[in-house]
Amino acid sequence: MPAKKETLCRRRRRSRIRFLEIFCRIMEQKVEEEAESLDSYFTFGIIADIQYADIENGQNYAKTKMRYYRNSLQLLQSAIEEWKKEVCCPSFVIQLGDIIDGFNFQHKTSKISLKKVLQEIGKIEVPFHHIWGNHEFYNFDRLFLTNSELNTTYLEDKTIQVSSSAGIGSPEDVDPQQFYAYHFSPFSKFRFILIDAYDLSILGRDLSSRKYKESLKLLRKNNPNENLNSPTGLAEKQFVQFNGGFSWEQLHWLQRVLTFSDENKEKVVVIGHLPLHPDAADPVCLAWNYKDALAVLQSHKCVVCYLAGHEHDGGYCLDSYGIHHVTLEGIIETPPNSHAFATVYVYDDRMVLHGRGRVSSRVMHYRKDSKV
Repeated sequence: MPAKKETLCRRRRRSRIRFLEIFCRIMEQKVEEEAESLDSYFTFGIIADIQYADIENGQNYAKTKMRYYRNSLQLLQSAIEEWKKEVCCPSFVIQLGDIIDGFNFQHKTSKISLKKVLQEIGKIEVPFHHIWGNHEFYNFDRLFLTNSELNTTYLEDKTIQVSSSAGIGSPEDVDPQQFYAYHFSPFSKFRFILIDAYDLSILGRDLSSRKYKESLKLLRKNNPNENLNSPTGLAEKQFVQFNGGFSWEQLHWLQRVLTFSDENKEKVVVIGHLPLHPDAADPVCLAWNYKDALAVLQSHKCVVCYLAGHEHDGGYCLDSYGIHHVTLEGIIETPPNSHAFATVYVYDDRMVLHGRGRVSSRVMHYRKDSKV
């Protein structure tokens, strides 16, 4: 056989072998995903910091990362298509906040951009639970959000029998002094709690309201900078305007819900826009009073995981109380050739997070005293 023809044959064989290897890996992954879906109690999707805007790419606040404003909508579309193709479609999806970017307000396109994103979400027949982040408040006030499709309190679990010691009550979101938080149970012995990380904030609050005044006082006490978005020189770098915190009223409400879950031996996932553990995010991205909120979670054995967004690079830690802290990578800083979303498979003794693109996959075991 001539040398050139022999070389060509070798290349073709290598190509066929390479194709078969890739095909086998894809099939193995599909089999694994199918097995996970069939064995799990239920699955749910998570996605964070879409921050869509119909503008050219730009940079983050620190000028260190690219932001892909238009591409974020395409990544949302492909995430939804992937969820629709899964063997078992997710029972629900958690949207971790910052659904459109603050630049929309400057361009007077807030409502148009929100409509575009919600139209894409409407293409999958799965309930979305929406968290409110700082970019929601760059675009809208609380009254608008309360009356919008981003208010998903209608999905709250209203069927639970409340024990006298727990006394669960839902926040009255029509009161502007109140907070946006609720809980739901997608499966027996599992509960999800959405909390409002901008309950204390100067974003979205009426300037004459008590909470605005309290929040501004707290922020200025801890941040003497002229630019309140700057952490320069701060001992506690989380005290910047683009973060927020939790009122005593909300933490008390959270305590009562978690007490109910403790008493009923439930497993609980708590969800907020801002991270609560310094090992799961950059300190400048934490909630103002993260220590108070973290203390509440760590005082209840029912809590197995805390999910957050905001920190676009993502993060993870398992704290000393056995709580998994997952900070999901942001869509907005994900290049067009990558992705950033996940499906979580929930089992008797663990949760398996199957990440896509920049999101790492991980197995999150419950602490031994938390097995269902």
